[in-house]
Amino acid sequence: MSKKQNSDKSILKRFVKYYTPHKKILKFDLIFALLMSLVDLTFPVFSRQIVNVEIPNGNMFGIFTISLVMVGLYTFRAGFAYYVGYWGHVMGARIEYDMRKDLFGHLQTLSFRFFTEMKTGQIMSRLVGDLREISEVSHHAPEDLFISSVMIMGSFIILISINVPLTILVYVVVIILAIFAVQQRRLMRSSFRSVRNRHAEINEQLETSLSGIQLTQSLWNQDIEIEKFDMVNIEYRESWRSTYQVLGKFQAGTGFLSGILNITVLSVGGYFVYLKLINIGDLIMYLLFSNIMMQPIRRLIQFVQQFESGIAGFKRFCEIMDEKPEITDTDKSITLDHVEGKVCFKNVRFQYDEDNDVILHDFSMNIEKGKTIALVGPSGVGKTTISNLLLRFYDVNDGHIEIDDTDIKSIKLKSLRNHIGIVQQDAIIFWGSVYENILYGKPDATHEEVIEAAKNANIHEFISGLPNGYDTYVGEKGVKLSGGQKQRLSIARAFLKNPSILILDEATSSLDNLSEAMIQHSIEKVSKNRTTLIIAHRLSTIRHADQILVIADTGIEEKGTHEELLQKKGRYYSLYKAQYKGYIPD
Repeated sequence: MSKKQNSDKSILKRFVKYYTPHKKILKFDLIFALLMSLVDLTFPVFSRQIVNVEIPNGNMFGIFTISLVMVGLYTFRAGFAYYVGYWGHVMGARIEYDMRKDLFGHLQTLSFRFFTEMKTGQIMSRLVGDLREISEVSHHAPEDLFISSVMIMGSFIILISINVPLTILVYVVVIILAIFAVQQRRLMRSSFRSVRNRHAEINEQLETSLSGIQLTQSLWNQDIEIEKFDMVNIEYRESWRSTYQVLGKFQAGTGFLSGILNITVLSVGGYFVYLKLINIGDLIMYLLFSNIMMQPIRRLIQFVQQFESGIAGFKRFCEIMDEKPEITDTDKSITLDHVEGKVCFKNVRFQYDEDNDVILHDFSMNIEKGKTIALVGPSGVGKTTISNLLLRFYDVNDGHIEIDDTDIKSIKLKSLRNHIGIVQQDAIIFWGSVYENILYGKPDATHEEVIEAAKNANIHEFISGLPNGYDTYVGEKGVKLSGGQKQRLSIARAFLKNPSILILDEATSSLDNLSEAMIQHSIEKVSKNRTTLIIAHRLSTIRHADQILVIADTGIEEKGTHEELLQKKGRYYSLYKAQYKGYIPD
């Protein structure tokens, strides 16, 4: 068996596993689908009985009885069809839910690097669009295959008992039709894969463009965005054109062969009637069965289309599910019940990947518990990287990072990050209420604790003045809040979490002076009596730090208190003068 066949077999096995929790619904779905098929098979048989026996014998009671039986059977069939149509789709929706839950849950475990390399629009496409199509396949696939098999095999058994040559001839056409469908499968798979890729790209372009709509309009660059979107939109349109071309050939070919099947039955069957090998009732039954067999053939054709689209989406689903987090716990990972807050970087070397330069070279740093350390320096020297490494968003290439003399690689990720809080330059605000955004720092906190955290962050009075107070919705990404308000909400989260170690990454760099002063007061409160790492651009925010480290490409260039570094008149002195007195160093 080829590698590709093994891969397809593995994909199908993974797909089938999602039916396990819903096997009861699936079982009744297939039972009722079988009963529907059997009812459909009885109509030509009863028709033959009426034409060959009841009408020639003038037996009106027999005709009435058969008709009454058929009405009863089709009444039951309506009930079966309701179950298959309703519960079959419910099963598909539940499988879609299970897959989306698994996919979103798995995304939460993936390392930070995955999200820096994977486009948001592509992830959204796999979470929503792909799984919607998979839902349709998961509903229709088992019943379409089952009904089609029963109808084709049932028709064959009944017809072969009437006339072997005519039946074989009919099924030769059916087999040719099946072969044609299989041959088109490969082309359809390729075309649907292309459509899926273009769909992800158009999602990405749309998400990027709409998220930056304010900047676009401020620069009056709408024409540029329209042109960029039109490029991916054209590619998307053309991918569908190619797909429709394949589908058109597929449908035209199957339609032609379906017509050949009817012509074969009518012409050859008529000739057999002339030869008295079959009678008129038999011919009518063959004609009815040729049309009945088109139902499963059409089901199979539709199934092939849905399957190719759905399985392409499922493969993309599996691609993400097969992604392994780079950073995980081990069996030996420990939980830290109490953290004093001592942080130590020992000879750390780090680069994001082989194609990028080394960010940190033999970097060492010690932070005593309860102390506040500030990092300053030009962009690109690794200040934010240091905080990312402490949180284990990435692992160091060489060296060690320790908390309370314990290597962070030996600490469970949940335990490590539960003891570290972070306030970033771009405060992350989620869709929801003010209360929910603060509570995010400690989901099991009491109402009183949330209020106290807001007061400590100097935002309680502002929240109380909102139309709905703490229940006020902040809009998407906190669009209804100012930059300073979002930052204070973020700081309130940090107060609520009450971590042993706090990271402040450019927490005031994008604020006006008044907002900065308010935030700075909140920062001083939240960092009191806890180990704090401040990454700062504005030097006014770090004047009271216990130690300031000036970071350069070569590592730590200077260190000391604010006053000590000014007295040295080195790099920090130049930065300070340039920022506050207009002095630009040589």
